[in-house]
Amino acid sequence: MSTEPTAWVLSLSCPDRPGIVHAVSGLLAEHGGNITESQQFGDPDTGLFFMRVEVAVPSPRAELETAIDVLASSFDMTWSLDVAGRRMRTVVMVSKAAHCVNDLLFRERAGTLPIDIVAVVGNHETLRDLAEFYGKRFVHIPVTADTKADAEAALLALTEELAAELVVLARYMQILSPDLSQALHGRAINIHHSFLPSFKGARPYFQAHDRGVKLIGATAHYVTADLDEGPIIEQDVERVDHTHTPDTLTAIGADVERRALARAVRWHAEHRVLLDGHRTIVFK
Repeated sequence: MSTEPTAWVLSLSCPDRPGIVHAVSGLLAEHGGNITESQQFGDPDTGLFFMRVEVAVPSPRAELETAIDVLASSFDMTWSLDVAGRRMRTVVMVSKAAHCVNDLLFRERAGTLPIDIVAVVGNHETLRDLAEFYGKRFVHIPVTADTKADAEAALLALTEELAAELVVLARYMQILSPDLSQALHGRAINIHHSFLPSFKGARPYFQAHDRGVKLIGATAHYVTADLDEGPIIEQDVERVDHTHTPDTLTAIGADVERRALARAVRWHAEHRVLLDGHRTIVFK
């Protein structure tokens, strides 16, 4: 019995071969689906095919999932189905810098970012007031060399308690262990300045100023055990020159970081990012 159509987003990947688009669109048509957006890409390097479809379907979810599952088995397909526009449950991790988390909190409140920030976790108390200003739960999990394992266990337990689907490192100045990185594989996003590895360590914008850089930027990427080398989701840049001081470079860099991170989070929440080995396919 037909019901009011629900808008779904279906994303999938599988070994590339003829007939995938026909099979997927045919299945959706069989269930009364009206496709409103469709993008696909075949990667000649990996031999994988990627597809994202937004579709309005009157069939019940269980019925649609069963049909997709049957199709997936014949194509060796990995897939996900979610309600289009659903706000993704998100935990944001912070240290002392406020610019990225403030931007995410503001965009969420403004309705321009499809996430539901269920907690802000800090290894310092510095940003508690900011989180509570936005009505968010703030959880202080201090980290030292001696307590790192316990702190990461507490963080993982919190994400499970809150059913968090996404973890965002909004200038969280701690390195995640390989075990935690693996546990959060494909659902943890970090932001860093694009000077790495040229300007490692503290005060990267001061190092950049000393070297007279002409371009600064930021990179949003998935977290992996390889520090700052996870699959890149988004990058942004600004041109600078000799007139900029270390402080103005820092301010410009903060703005670039905010923009890149917000786009990466939005695209992930909208299921527009698919992993392709150590790269990503982003359907904008």
